[in-house]
Parts: sequence; C-alpha cells; structure tokens
Amino acid sequence: MSNSMFYTGLSGLNVAQAALVTTGHNTANVNTPGYSRQAAQTASAGGVNMVGVGFFGSGAKVVDVTRSYDQYLASQLNQAQSTNQALSTYYTQISQIDNLLANQQAGLAPQLQTLFTHVQAVANTPADPAARQQLISSSQALANQFRTMDQYLTNLNASVNDQVVGSVDQINTYAEQIASLNKQVAMLSNGTGKQAPNDLLDQRDQLVTELGKLVGTKLVVQDGGQYNVFIGNGQTLVLGDKATKLAAVSSSRDPSQTTVATVNAAGNKVEVQESVLTGGSLGGLLQFRNETLSNAQNSLGRMAIALADTFNAQHRLGVDLNGALGADFFSQAVPGVLANSRNTGSLDLSASFSDVAGLTTSDYRVDITNATGPVYTATRLSDNTVFNSSALLPANTFDGVTLVFAGGPAAVGDSFLIQPTRTGARDLSVLVSDPAKVAAASAIITGNTAGNQGSGAISAGAVDKSYPASPLAATVTLTYASVTNQLSGFPAGSSVTVTNPDATVVNYAAGAAVTYTAGAAISFDGITVNISGNPADGDSFTIGNNTGGVSDGSNALLLGALQNKKTIGGGSASFNDAYGQLVSTVGNKARQIQIANTAQTSLSTQIRAFQQAVSGVNQDEETANLLMYQQMYQANAKVIQTASTMFDAVLGISR
Repeated sequence: MSNSMFYTGLSGLNVAQAALVTTGHNTANVNTPGYSRQAAQTASAGGVNMVGVGFFGSGAKVVDVTRSYDQYLASQLNQAQSTNQALSTYYTQISQIDNLLANQQAGLAPQLQTLFTHVQAVANTPADPAARQQLISSSQALANQFRTMDQYLTNLNASVNDQVVGSVDQINTYAEQIASLNKQVAMLSNGTGKQAPNDLLDQRDQLVTELGKLVGTKLVVQDGGQYNVFIGNGQTLVLGDKATKLAAVSSSRDPSQTTVATVNAAGNKVEVQESVLTGGSLGGLLQFRNETLSNAQNSLGRMAIALADTFNAQHRLGVDLNGALGADFFSQAVPGVLANSRNTGSLDLSASFSDVAGLTTSDYRVDITNATGPVYTATRLSDNTVFNSSALLPANTFDGVTLVFAGGPAAVGDSFLIQPTRTGARDLSVLVSDPAKVAAASAIITGNTAGNQGSGAISAGAVDKSYPASPLAATVTLTYASVTNQLSGFPAGSSVTVTNPDATVVNYAAGAAVTYTAGAAISFDGITVNISGNPADGDSFTIGNNTGGVSDGSNALLLGALQNKKTIGGGSASFNDAYGQLVSTVGNKARQIQIANTAQTSLSTQIRAFQQAVSGVNQDEETANLLMYQQMYQANAKVIQTASTMFDAVLGISR
C-alpha cells in the first residue's frame, strides 16, 4: 500500500509541476502579441482493484496542454481590424487632400479672385501698362497654383505606389511564414499523436492577424489543421505549405499607377482586379486612389481646361494695343489616351475636346468589340455608364470628348484608357507675356454718322467666335430709308439675322435690306449690334474694325464676366462653384471616412475585449493559480514523504 501511495503522490507531483510550468509560461507571455492562455488538462490515472475491498485510486496524469482559443471570435476580430485599418489608411490619405484644398491661403479661390480683380482693373484703365502687367502676373500665379496642386496630387500618387510596393513585400513575407508554420504544425501534430503545438498555432494566428491588417483575407481550415488563406475574390495566397507570390507591377491600363499581380508557376505576372482587393491598408490605399485621388486631380484639370477654353475664346474676340486680334491667353491640355500594354492590335487612338462645358471628372475605358470599323464600347468609369459606338452622335463623341481612330488594324479585346482632364492643371500656363498684347478692347467699333437728324443710336456691339475667321474687309455703313422703314448697306455676301424685342427671329438673304425695329439685335458675320430710337431718313451708322483700342476695355469687361458664368458641368457651375464642389466633396468624404473609422475602432475594441476574455492572460488569475499549484505540489510532496516514512517503518519491523 505504501508503494502505491508513493506512486500516487509522485503522479500528483508531476501534475502539479506541469500546471506550474504552464502557468509560468502564461505569466511569461502576458504581453506577447497573439499569445493564447494555456492550461494543463488532467485526468485520473484510474484505480487498482483490491479483491474484496474495491478500487483504490492510483493518482492523476496530464493528458494534454490546451490553449484557450475561439476560432469564431478570432475571425471576427481579424475582419474588424482589417476594415479598421483600411478606413484608417483611407482617412490618413484623404486628409492630406482635404487640408490642401481647404487652405484659405494656398487654395485656388483667392488666386481666382485676384485674377478677375485685375481683369476688372484692366477694363477700368485699359491704357495703364501697370494694370495689364498685374493681370499677367496674377494669371501666372494662378497657373502656378494649379500646377503646384497638381504636382502635390501627383506626388501623393507616387507615395501610394511606394506604399503598395511595401505592402506587397510584407504580404509575401507573411504568406511564406504562414506556409512554413503550416508545414511545421502538420509535422509536429503527426509526430506527437495529434498533440497541438500551441505556441506555433499562436504564431500562425498572429501572422494571419497581421496579414489581415494589410489586405482582407478569407481563412479556410483544413482537416489536418493547416490554413488556406485567400484574398480578393478567391485568389489563393496560402495553400497548405505553399505560398503564392505577389508582385507590385505597373498597371497595364495606366503605367503611372502601381498595382498588384500574382506570379504563376511559369513566372508570368497576372494583375489582380483592384476592386476586389478590399480591407487592410492595401485595400484602403487602392480605394483612396480610385475614389478620391484620381477624381480630385481630374476635377482640378477640368477647372483649368474650362478656364483656358473660355478665357482664350473671349480673348481671341478682342484686340490688343497694336490693333491685332487677341491670341490664346492660356495653354490648354489635350485629352490623354493610354493604350493598354497588353494590346495586340496596332490601332492608334487619340481624342480631342468637342465641348469643354460637357466634360465630366471621370476617366473612360474604350474596349474594341469588333476589329472592323472599329466597333467599340466606351465606359464611363465613375458610374459604369456604357456608350456604344453605333449609338454615338455625332460619331465617336461623348461627354465633350471626340475619339479619333487612325492606324490599324484593331484587335478584339484591345482597350484604351481615356483621361480627358487628368493633365489639365499640369499643362496650364500663361502664353501672353507682353502687356500690350492683352486684348482688352472690342474687335469692332461702332458710331453714328455726323449729321444724322433722328434720334437713332447704335450700340457698341459685340462679336462671337465666328468673327475672327472673317473680319470686316472695310467699314460697314448702314443707312436708314424712312419710306421703306429699312436698313441697307450690309456686305453683299452676308446673310443677316434680326432678333426682335419680342424674341421673334427673321432671317434675310445675303445683301438684302432689313426691316428696322427699334431695339432689335442685328447679326451678321459674327457681329451683333442694336439700333434704337427713331432715325431720320438718310441717317447712317458705321461698324468697323477696331484698330487702336488704347482706351477701350469692353472686351476686358466680358473677360471679367466669365468669373460668374456657368461654364463647367454642362453649364451648371462657375469656376468658384466647381472649386467649392470639389472642396465640399473631398471634405464630406473625409468626414464620412473619419466617422466610419471611429465607429469601426470602437467595434474592434469591443470584439478584442471579448476575444481577450477567452484567450488573454489575466495576471491576477495566473498568480492565484501559481499559489494553488504550489500548494498542490507541496501537498503531493508530503504524500511522498509520508509514503517513504511508512516504507521505512515497515523495513524497520522486518529487522
């Protein structure tokens, strides 16, 4: 009996020692990331049947060392943290654009106001060279600000590219480590009778957690305990002890952007669709670039293009101090067309602006669906609206852009990226450097002939975009005949349109006399004048080219009126409106992301608290366990001591 008592005490001593070692291991790893609390699982060692008496227990044994782990909570925490990291990354990036646009000193709004203030100053004092120089200087400052902001966004895109490269490298590292641990876990589990290597499992789970902070993952546990990890829409990242390698590559669609590709067994790199790479810092970066960064750069570009287009159009309708028609004041970008690097055809596609007011802030993808023609579809990427080539009127024109096809042949499956406004801000510059070449004066000059007897008077008149193509060859003199109530003297080859005060329109053949109506607008050869009052028979009015607009600021007035004219977004917004919309859009998006991130952070904290309640090490609890197992150890040592004393007593009797 003493011998049995000795082994019973020894088994208890071993159990207590195992529990002490496990508790000490927990205490040592209280701050180890990803560590799950472990516990020594004990069971009775069974009993020995004493005939006629019954079964006497033979002590205890350690059957397993388990970890406190809940797969469901761990999965929920990984998903919450992945979403949290994506939102946090998005907010960090968008805040930089928000701060740039909303800056009252560095934004575009003050520069736009200064430009039009100086335009008004030229209109007030057109002969003042200082006012003209201030207009040129403020125009250059505005163009510089457009380019500076565009460069900032370009640098931000480069920063995103660098972060994508870093994220891909980290993902590869984690994937390889998870695959390696899968192999080790399988080997150790098989070699120890299915006993789980708890610390390796914790390490693997921690790697999965860190991986989820980089990119959203889906985890599938095999029967043997190995992890299969997937990203995107089912792309394999880890399969057992094999890891798929990712690569950061220049996008085949847009080489200015770095994207993610998988490397197959043959070493070929296959791009992963960015829209499916959600979650984690990588998902946040890609979402920020596609949703906000590109749109902000396009919006600035559209403003610059609209400014150049409208300002140039009006400037060309005026004359400078030398009497010459105005030239373009600003340089203007052209739509960008990028052929996909995987195209197999030789089609050369270019684009031009057909209606600047109709431009959007979206990019477009053109897909060749039939090589003959070619037949294609154009997709507006902001909302996936599809324009079919057979339905485009006029041909190949949509959203203010006209496509021009050359070269060939095309190949079915080829695609092109159209960026109508991406470089608009970058390519804006001032072309006029000589103050004398500011076309502040009207292109025409009108007057009443000396000696007129009636009260008829002709307005200053205006010209439209068709005038510079056919300026007047000589002064036009319009003479009133009271008998017929008509004006005559229009150029022989010029058709005349009269818009009466009641909005009725009358068209006259070339060279014909027109019926006089007081206040009616008379238009011919791109010129529009109004004659009012009651002219006498034989009174005449002159319209001629303005060859010396030193004291005339009428065209500058029209330039100044562009400030509040609705010239953007199909005629729905002025320059300031468009900039305000951009600032508001980015600001609202930043606020939306911030609120979502705050809520997600709170959710992640709650789930982590639940997960730690199951898996975390409680130092107070472990201290109490140490005392309990220490007493257990001491008690079993006393059992052994007692058994030894009893055994010695028996030996003493036998002597």
